[in-house]
Amino acid sequence: MKVAVIGAGIVGASTAYHLVKKGVEVTVVDRGDEGQATAAGAGIVCPWLEENPDRYVLYNAGACYYPHLLSMLKGDGESHVGYAKVGALSVSDQKDELDNIERIINERKGQTPEVGAVRRLSAEEAQALFPPLRDGLEAVYIGGAARVDGVLLTNAMKKAAKKHGAQFIHGEAHLEVKEGKAIGVQVNDQRVAADSVVVAAGAWMSKMGLGISVEPQRGQIIHLRLPGQETSAWPVITPQSDYYLLSFEGSRVVVGATREDGRGFDYRVTAGGVKEVLDEALSVAPGLSEGTLEEVRIGFRPFGKVRLPLIGEIPTAKGLIVANGLGSSGLTMGPYAGMIAAQLALSEEPDIDITAYAPLRNPVHDISGS
Repeated sequence: MKVAVIGAGIVGASTAYHLVKKGVEVTVVDRGDEGQATAAGAGIVCPWLEENPDRYVLYNAGACYYPHLLSMLKGDGESHVGYAKVGALSVSDQKDELDNIERIINERKGQTPEVGAVRRLSAEEAQALFPPLRDGLEAVYIGGAARVDGVLLTNAMKKAAKKHGAQFIHGEAHLEVKEGKAIGVQVNDQRVAADSVVVAAGAWMSKMGLGISVEPQRGQIIHLRLPGQETSAWPVITPQSDYYLLSFEGSRVVVGATREDGRGFDYRVTAGGVKEVLDEALSVAPGLSEGTLEEVRIGFRPFGKVRLPLIGEIPTAKGLIVANGLGSSGLTMGPYAGMIAAQLALSEEPDIDITAYAPLRNPVHDISGS
């Protein structure tokens, strides 16, 4: 069997990897656009505060899938993925907020043991785990939370896929659909025949001609370095806002991020964006003020109109699979969504009910190619 995958971000790489592990002949096509979300994503793996029940199903499954994926990659000689279970601190100076968070997390732990240890921390205990925190911020500790480097993980899946024979082509893919069936893609001057095509084109999905609306949301995320600080084991910090802090090896702390709708693919670092992120970060962790501003990354998060993932087969084109719209949770959901896309490409039943993620929730034009 042959499958073409459009997009080599975390979803496309995962799709390719899971397919070649089953002996499928896979070709991945990617244009290498600036601002791919995978390279700029923070990498927080902590879904257990998500409120939307449909989104939570995929979010939670993605987090719980990581140990299996990492075991597979290790078996293929790929262990440098930037993943570590460091825990998370949901912080606040309002006790009633923390009471509610603790209740929700404990309820979900009853259904999902992967949540790990849950305990209330005083401001002093929280600051001992993440020294830059401001005084007075108490926390709920979530032991099962992790962080992952999206670039390292995606590269590991691509390398492992190549070991099993996957081919990667740089260029723009054009879908081929004939008589209601996906038959391949055209890229550069080459035709790639396929029995199924998986479209994992991220924020550029709307340009594929499928009538599926996916809008780019610009995110500016800042990487700081704290010379002399050992940050690799610091927990993820989730304030009661859209902002966050997480740490990696090499004295690196990542803070973010803006959520800018209506900017299109404007790939720029803006003064306002940097100020917004730093103001929010320093209000939570003033101890970061002496950090060195090393880098600002820009990513375009792919969001559908209803802010739910888009995963499934296009009804009017057999064998045409969409895996997209993961928004700000791509590094948690992405590997699992890629696994589901691989199952769909092979006409296998997905591990979870994906009805809520149907790509064509509204009528669109016919792309059957007949």
